[in-house]
Amino acid sequence: MPSDCTPQLRERVENTLRFLAVDAVQKANSGHPGAPMGLAAPAFELFDQHLRFDPTSPDWPLRDRFVLSGGHASTLLYGLLHLFGYDLPMEQIERFRQLGSKTPGHPEYGLTPGVELTTGPLGQGFAHGVGMALAARMTRSRFGTGADGHQGAPGQHFVYGIAGDGDMMEGLTAEAASLAGHLGLGNLIYLYDDNRITIDGATGISFSEDVQRRFEAQGWHVQGPIDGQQVLELRAALEAAREQVDRPSLIITRTVIGRGSPAVAGKNKAHGAPLGAEEVKRAKQAAGWPLAPEFVVPDDVRAYCAARIEAKREQRREIDTRHQAWREANPECAEAWDAARDRKLPGDLAERLVEGLEDVADATRNHSGAVLQKLSQLVPHVVGGSADLAGSAAPPLLADAGVVGPAAGEGVDPFAGRNIHFGVREHAMAAITNGIALDGTFIAYSGTFLIFSDYMRPALRLAALMRVRSLFVFTHDSFFVGEDGPTHQPVEQLDSLRLIPDLTLFRPADGVETAMAYAWIVQRAEGPALLSLSRQKLAALERPAGFELEDIWKGAYPVQPGEGEPDVVLMASGSEVALACQAAARLAASGVVARVISAPCLELFAAQPESYQLALVPNDGTPVVAIEAGRGESFRRYVGRDGLILGVQGFGASAPAADLAEEFGFTPEQVAERVLAKLRL
Repeated sequence: MPSDCTPQLRERVENTLRFLAVDAVQKANSGHPGAPMGLAAPAFELFDQHLRFDPTSPDWPLRDRFVLSGGHASTLLYGLLHLFGYDLPMEQIERFRQLGSKTPGHPEYGLTPGVELTTGPLGQGFAHGVGMALAARMTRSRFGTGADGHQGAPGQHFVYGIAGDGDMMEGLTAEAASLAGHLGLGNLIYLYDDNRITIDGATGISFSEDVQRRFEAQGWHVQGPIDGQQVLELRAALEAAREQVDRPSLIITRTVIGRGSPAVAGKNKAHGAPLGAEEVKRAKQAAGWPLAPEFVVPDDVRAYCAARIEAKREQRREIDTRHQAWREANPECAEAWDAARDRKLPGDLAERLVEGLEDVADATRNHSGAVLQKLSQLVPHVVGGSADLAGSAAPPLLADAGVVGPAAGEGVDPFAGRNIHFGVREHAMAAITNGIALDGTFIAYSGTFLIFSDYMRPALRLAALMRVRSLFVFTHDSFFVGEDGPTHQPVEQLDSLRLIPDLTLFRPADGVETAMAYAWIVQRAEGPALLSLSRQKLAALERPAGFELEDIWKGAYPVQPGEGEPDVVLMASGSEVALACQAAARLAASGVVARVISAPCLELFAAQPESYQLALVPNDGTPVVAIEAGRGESFRRYVGRDGLILGVQGFGASAPAADLAEEFGFTPEQVAERVLAKLRL
């Protein structure tokens, strides 16, 4: 440590962090003081001596990343950010967990400067950190000059994190750690805060596995256990971890939850409630800390941190100097990296993606594969993969783009490729995709069958909460999956995913809609997006005169306007749009004029002016019928309380798709008959 930080001063810094957390939780009468009290020493060591960052520029792309996976310890992070000069003034810490503050109960990305991702659900931070580390390694290989590249090349930073016993219990952590070890992410370093306490009591009541041997078996470099107060030992362990080129590192760090509190130290009572006024007094007295004022930062602590802030900024200037030398020596790489970071795209991207798909009949999963191949050629910073389903086009491998990991082959840079084999790890896959996107260099996607979105839902929700621009590509999106049966036939998934705020869901009806969905996502999305694609072959839609490609970006548009005012409006998405067109032809034979609306994205349609919505779907008593091979309740706002939704009420069945269409009423004849019956009421 710097010579001017004596052991006595260091203890004062640590106690500052402890009691900022204690005071914040006590004032809010809500929160978790125990972990910040126990982790103050190792967390301060990490920020003080190891992390490279510039608090005046939280988004500096060459910074190290820090992940607090146990987001309940948020007051520790807020204290560190305050002491190290981020734009988080003391009044924000005093307003912990209050409406409108920048110090919510769990850290939120985009709200608090210095917070790299939203954490709270245990295991998610750990898995997102794996994605961040993977993005850094891929950046270094693609835009630098490989493993032995120039010191100033991008992607040479580390991802540090703190994870606790609860994180280790979550299955998500095991998935993510398995992939991180397989890939050899030597730039990923986690401190395992092994305080052996959970909310219900000692970890031994539910958790007895050997975490060290588990991570060693997954290919990690493991050190410890280390007493969290032995900072020199911890420092040596962190230095040794950084020497691991091809293995992620776990440092088992033993701490005492609620350290310094006479009554609750080492007990589960320290976890999720304020200490109470009397115990706060006793803890401060035991540490020789002033009882008043609250939220105190001693002058010598403030002065030391100010000096360290300047040292961090000087370190940044040195790194930027090396980076500028790299840019001058590698102008093409620098230009490509800038294009990726700035998300530069061809001006005619949409038209080029649509080209050749106008009259092609095929499954939208196959259209998606073709569009993704074209997109990857036009936008070389697109990366991603599937959960062991590339052979089912969910999504397919990018041609001539290489593979990430050991499968890249002997003597090949394992991070130079763009195809990621996530394996059967859907839960971790979604979080890792978010982590790659959070890094800010790549456009990241991942995919599987729609039914398995249930495994991914926590990370999908976090993507929406953070408004991170991840892309999730799902196929086999209805009961038309057929013979695989109800376990693989999504019925409620479309409706449930549409309920997630700030998640944009496209269910395209043909190749043109698929291509335009991709174009909108990469050009205009300000948060996560999702594609829901068919397994079965679909006809290319015939669109009316006056149709323009960007009509698709309105979320809904007429594919068969009908002559004059319609007698009924048929709304559908995906594979059911062609069905609606066929049913409309049969209705016309009965003298009924049907307007057919394709609704590939209900979120975009809901964002259109009311005048546009009413022009397509009138509110004048004209019956509206929605058709979707799922529950279909997302359309209720358009069909009305008494409107007709042709959906599925059960879970599907195992049978050929044609038989299921007949069974569930999804043939043109059956749809027309049900619409006529509705009109006769």
